[in-house]
Amino acid sequence: MIGMKPGPDSIGIVAVSRNCSGVAARACGLVSLEPIKVAEILKDRPSWFRDCRCLDIMSVIPTGSGGTIELIYMQTYAPTTLAAARDFWTLRYTTTLEDGSLVICERSLTSSTGGPTGPPPSSFVRADMLPSGYLIRPCEGGGSIIHIVDHVDLDVWSVPEVLRPLYESSKILAQKMTMAALRYIRQIAQETSGEIQYGGGRQPAVLRTFSQRLCRGFNDAVNGFTDSGWSLLDGDGGDDVTIVINSSPTKFLGSQYNPSMSPTFGGVLCAKASMLLQNVPPALLVRFLREHRSEWADYGVDVYSAACLKASPYAVPCARPGGFPSSQVILPLAHTVEHEEFLEVVRLEGHAFSPEDVALAQDMYLLQLCSGVDENALGACAQLIFAPIDESFADDAPLLPSGFRVIPLDPKTDAPAATRTLDLASTLEVGPGGARPASEADTNSYNLRSVLTIAFQFTFENHFRDNVAAMARQYVRGVVASVQRVAMAISPSRLSSNMGPKSLPVSPEALTLARWIYRSYRIHTGGELFRVDSQAGDALLKRLWHHSDAIMCCSLKTNASPVFTFANQAGLDMLETTLVALQDIMLDKILDEAGRKILCSEFSKIMQQGFAYLPAGICVSSMGRPVSYEQAIAWKVLNDDNSNHCLAFMFINWSFV
Repeated sequence: MIGMKPGPDSIGIVAVSRNCSGVAARACGLVSLEPIKVAEILKDRPSWFRDCRCLDIMSVIPTGSGGTIELIYMQTYAPTTLAAARDFWTLRYTTTLEDGSLVICERSLTSSTGGPTGPPPSSFVRADMLPSGYLIRPCEGGGSIIHIVDHVDLDVWSVPEVLRPLYESSKILAQKMTMAALRYIRQIAQETSGEIQYGGGRQPAVLRTFSQRLCRGFNDAVNGFTDSGWSLLDGDGGDDVTIVINSSPTKFLGSQYNPSMSPTFGGVLCAKASMLLQNVPPALLVRFLREHRSEWADYGVDVYSAACLKASPYAVPCARPGGFPSSQVILPLAHTVEHEEFLEVVRLEGHAFSPEDVALAQDMYLLQLCSGVDENALGACAQLIFAPIDESFADDAPLLPSGFRVIPLDPKTDAPAATRTLDLASTLEVGPGGARPASEADTNSYNLRSVLTIAFQFTFENHFRDNVAAMARQYVRGVVASVQRVAMAISPSRLSSNMGPKSLPVSPEALTLARWIYRSYRIHTGGELFRVDSQAGDALLKRLWHHSDAIMCCSLKTNASPVFTFANQAGLDMLETTLVALQDIMLDKILDEAGRKILCSEFSKIMQQGFAYLPAGICVSSMGRPVSYEQAIAWKVLNDDNSNHCLAFMFINWSFV
């Protein structure tokens, strides 16, 4: 039980594993609560595990030694809109040892472990819990020592390639489960002992419930489960923003809802999107979004959201980027012991500029949860979740959470060494010295990627549903554009002079490929790809890498789909990927149907003539976002023997739709 899977690293007091199946973490801590109380808390997983949607104990069997065996079905939320949620079917055994220690062990039931396979996962992917659990030892004089082992296999192969690091990261598991359990127990222990006093007359349990409700409401919106009443609303043709609606009145207004109170109430609408960010630490971005709300929020939309708490909603606004300026005042409510999460009330101060804007002049209030803003917390997810509240701020006030979640993607630690092949992707990513050590990948966090998920919820009246959907879609697109602008501005690689762009490789393979791309373009088209003072390899590579249009190379195989082998910086930005992950992307996956047809019809021309111009079109990034381009050029790249090496593409004046 206290043993660990092979090869642990450590995050503070938590050990995380390498080289084992699935992801695993362990921790040991001392708390001032009795073992029986600690066991109660740990077994109540929904209270501290924010990703737990539900935990149903299907049956309880007492054992002869005074222990219990429980059959458990658990559902967990997906952290983004881009992958399915997970569920678990497990057996949990609790017993007391002779020295008074409590042991809680749990593992998945499968046909291979001799148990029933459990209910079929409808909108879930079945994940495995490998032997995990808790050993809780009593201390002399009171308190307990807790040993925690978490080990799960999240079925990474069912996840899109770009997201797999989320499901292969023991650091993320440690933050979400192992450390979350320890922190929660310490929080309860300090509240029980009276060490923590909160202002405003609120009980700690009430404030904890508010935090849980904000997280749960946001997770519910991001996942949009059909069994919760959510259904997809037909889009406007662009797939960047998903709109789902929930027409169940109890979703927002609670079980005490009476239809006669608001017969026109239509339900709740959620607009959500996910995107890949490059080179921005999650903590830094969320801190900026929290402190500079006016950079991305529209005051008119905030007024509409606040009006849902009143009997007569405000007219559906036309979302204007920036909207009316409003200043915010942040009033702290509570924070956890280690300050990794804090709850606050935000007062948005309204200003009227003309008589017709008087409705906008009132102050509004948001209940806001901010977490993960410590830049040194490895694997920590940073999020900012908020919901409008009225002045009364009752304990059972309805909450409709919206917000942002940014999750770091671990770099690929199994990147191939830069071998003597003309594979510019591997040499650019890992450099001529081969794969980077894990410690270096961690410290250079400004070269990492993260996934940003945005979800905004609004109530709507039946006759205004389409108006609210149009407003929400336009608003979320505006917020996405604002966040991208902010992310570019605060990227440490731009902020810090001593953190320049990635150093270009000096390997002869990289320089040779750049020379071939440049020379082949001139041979086939008769034009210059770019003006360059010297035709030395390093000058060509530098100009190619920093070229404003997206340039990328594909393998040239007759019996297989072309796979990307290289892209310049603009190409990586367009595909929303990195040089190592680029090698998992196929050309036909990014082109739409029209683009594939055009390429097929022009392919023979490219092979005979050496190049072809392709008309304007739409393709998709590795994150599924549509990208438009004004024109594309395809040409054959020839080696020094004038035989075909690869196919190059240049997408001119591309932009996200």
